[in-house]
Amino acid sequence: RYCCNLETIMKKYLKLALTAALALPLVATTAIAQNYNLRPSYGAISLQAGFLPDPRTRSMRAGEDHHFMGGGGCPGGAWFANAPDYRLHYRAGGYALSFYVRAPGDTAMLVNDPTGTWYCNDDYQGLNPGVVFNNPRSGQYDVWLGTYNRSRVGNSVLYITEMGAFSR
Repeated sequence: RYCCNLETIMKKYLKLALTAALALPLVATTAIAQNYNLRPSYGAISLQAGFLPDPRTRSMRAGEDHHFMGGGGCPGGAWFANAPDYRLHYRAGGYALSFYVRAPGDTAMLVNDPTGTWYCNDDYQGLNPGVVFNNPRSGQYDVWLGTYNRSRVGNSVLYITEMGAFSR
């Protein structure tokens, strides 16, 4: 005996197909606009769990010419570089891993984790973004800092810490 009539089954498949179709532009936009295979503009660092000093910081300018359409925790309209701004090679081990930014303007942050998953944040604390990995994986993390107008914001500082976002 069948659980549902043909009309109910078709509605379920149509809803699933529509949901998948709406999700595709976000994935394609992110994958095309930001390229984690490029060399990071502001360098890279290798750290293992328990690193000192904590936090580690890197000064840079946020923003660039590649428009991000939004999703994953960010509204649309942010501008990021094509290449990562900074890269972390991390060996995990029992601590949460946080990335956050302090900047003089409204910034956003994209992070591509070792599994290839994209995270975006805007306004974690005030106008400053943050991304926290409670159970981080070992591997490569690529970070982009963006702005909400096409100009770049100088004096932006990226923090990498195991003490929690905005702990200092």
